[in-house]
Amino acid sequence: MADEPGDAPQARFPARVLLLRRGELPGLVAAFLYYFCLLCSYYILRPVRDEMGVRGGVEHMQWLFTATFVAMLLAVPVFAALAARFRRSVLIPAVYGIFIACILGFWLWLRSDWGMAWGARAFFVWLSVFNLFVVSVFWSFMVDLFDDAQAARLFGAIAAGGSAGAILGPGLTAVLVQMVQPHALLPLAAGVLALTLPCMAALNRWSYRRDDGGLRGDGSEQALGGRVLEGVRAVAGSRYLLGICAFIWLYTTLATFLYFAQATIVERAFADTGDRTSVFAAMDLATNALTVGVQLFVTGRLVRRTGLGRALALVPLIVAAGFLVLAALPVLAVLVVFQVLRRSGNYAVARPGREMLFTVVPRMQKYKSKNFIDTVVYRGGDALAGWVYTALGALGLGVAGIAVVAAPLGLIWAAIGYRLGVVQGNLARQARLEVGDEPATESISA
Repeated sequence: MADEPGDAPQARFPARVLLLRRGELPGLVAAFLYYFCLLCSYYILRPVRDEMGVRGGVEHMQWLFTATFVAMLLAVPVFAALAARFRRSVLIPAVYGIFIACILGFWLWLRSDWGMAWGARAFFVWLSVFNLFVVSVFWSFMVDLFDDAQAARLFGAIAAGGSAGAILGPGLTAVLVQMVQPHALLPLAAGVLALTLPCMAALNRWSYRRDDGGLRGDGSEQALGGRVLEGVRAVAGSRYLLGICAFIWLYTTLATFLYFAQATIVERAFADTGDRTSVFAAMDLATNALTVGVQLFVTGRLVRRTGLGRALALVPLIVAAGFLVLAALPVLAVLVVFQVLRRSGNYAVARPGREMLFTVVPRMQKYKSKNFIDTVVYRGGDALAGWVYTALGALGLGVAGIAVVAAPLGLIWAAIGYRLGVVQGNLARQARLEVGDEPATESISA
């Protein structure tokens, strides 16, 4: 399959705009719809989760983040064991089916009005596990299907499917939450998530066939085998994967600092639970409306023209500047603008770029190591950052003071992102030179 810019691009306008090559359209459409349904479902639930976090007590937020981290520690070995045993076409639908059942279970709990404080806290923790797990599995699937050159061109457009779903999701929530209790939205979210299942089947069918209609025989559908903790060991033995850990750790640390600041400022600004949920939904809507155009028309071109390293450094630099502004003006308007810019930049540029880093690692690492990094490392950063934020508050630092502490971390984050992008490019070029060999057959330790 041709992947260079000058290699026989299709003449049709959509193909030129989306940087498509021959045979890629069915896979792109199925992946777009898959991510659309996934994030639409999540964003129906996200404002409910944020409200449940406030209802459970802002003063208890660090405990919720710690509980989420512990839940991740329990869930990751289970996923690794399933990945070792079941082939891809069984593994991924099974994971989503379990989460759909959990959504319906929480709906029954929350509508019973029994133990509501604990129900709110449990839902907050569960959804914080859910969103990382289903998104991590989605992107593991994508980096298994698309190579590094395809990822650079198409991951922005695929991510736009998620943003489109994330526009519809909070829009529905903002309207419906004024008419029904927040927990009544859960069956709707479960139904939308179930629509991802036929998209998975379509992607698997597409992946089996080459451009000429012949069947693939690369073994990509087989179960991974191996041991439960081999993905963790691969991370420990690879400077490249450890660098990705550091990149994600700094991302989640700064995102958590801003999330705690958001909870504090919004709680002070609004007393009514419906108003707070509507504000959270409006922020989600604004974020994703800004994101989707960038993903469709800018992300792929930005990565190809500036390089992955510069693309990964862009959002951290914006975050560092945003914390400096928040330190000077810790008010609701500044918080909303900063949060919308940070999240849209992450979804449009940093997240697709981060997933491109995994296109040059072996298949086992795309599932087992990546899932460990996306969940345990991510939520470990959340948990630690929650306690650090609380400790800084106990020392007398308010939102403004903590923002001053956070700004330099953004610069370190930018430097790590730039270096990772450079290494990924070198590994991808090395793999393309190995004609007739797999891109990587051993754990990458660059």
